[in-house]
Amino acid sequence: MLDFPWMTLILQARKRIAPFLKPTPIHYYPLLSDLVGADIWVKHENHQPTGAFKVRGGINLIASLSPEERARGVITASTGNHGQSIAYAAHLFGVRAVIGVPEHSNPAKLAAMKSWGAEILVHGRDFDETRERVEAFAAERGMRYVHPANEPMLIAGVATIALEALEALPDPDYLFCAVGGGSSCSGSALVAHALRPSLQVVGVQAARACSAYESWRQKKLVTTGSSDTFAEGLATRVAFEMTQQILWRYLTRFVLVEEEEMRRAMIHYLDCARTLAEGAGAAPLAAALKYRDEIRGKKIVVYLSGGNISRDHLMDILTDAKHMRLTSDD
Repeated sequence: MLDFPWMTLILQARKRIAPFLKPTPIHYYPLLSDLVGADIWVKHENHQPTGAFKVRGGINLIASLSPEERARGVITASTGNHGQSIAYAAHLFGVRAVIGVPEHSNPAKLAAMKSWGAEILVHGRDFDETRERVEAFAAERGMRYVHPANEPMLIAGVATIALEALEALPDPDYLFCAVGGGSSCSGSALVAHALRPSLQVVGVQAARACSAYESWRQKKLVTTGSSDTFAEGLATRVAFEMTQQILWRYLTRFVLVEEEEMRRAMIHYLDCARTLAEGAGAAPLAAALKYRDEIRGKKIVVYLSGGNISRDHLMDILTDAKHMRLTSDD
């Protein structure tokens, strides 16, 4: 898997998605920088038409399908943002899409998938139960199954985030990105290795859903017993082979953040950048705050990978914030 012509695929992906997606902004925020003690630049993937970074991979993959695959239709499993990306891309290219989702999924994300014409298949308590059902359904119906991570076209499409970031800001010291399935972090690590080897790419995962972290640490695929995190974009119990092999080779370090740390980062985004982040989207900032002693004075890119938070969840976060004492020490 490491012998794919990755940079060729990534540069092709940029051309393929350019007619559909504009580069997202990257902004410097003094108040966030003061909190962390470093120069913080936020890459705003929450400004994508689906509200999250995964649409890059979805468009690149659907655009690359053969006519026969398009005719069969596509099916995938998702907690929300990946499903939105496939639904959006399938709508663009006139392809039938079925999205499997867990019970009690984010209603805002479900509504978005339906709005792009996707059919919703609800099954399972969590993402991995859903994925298993979707894989069986794909075989039964003869649809083109889109794995949420083990897809070179997804990884190449998502890796264009790092191309844009390094073109806008050519000399960052650290890049923090969230890890669920690992497509954005593995893609960014590939780009950094090729274009700026000194850049330290840092993966971030929820401590309550740490399969990717443990797999990276042990250099083997590890399955955990639960994925008990409110950050649905990070809620996986298994790690995936393709992204892990890239992370094992190229990822500088991997950190875990707690639920409260992500919630605080979401509030910091509201207070200091007037921007909305979901839990997974705020995880990189939470990690930068957690490791600020190490990165003090450095130039940091953090991906705000998604802003698809439900209204009820946002109200809960704001209610909790009333009881938080948010200072430069938080």
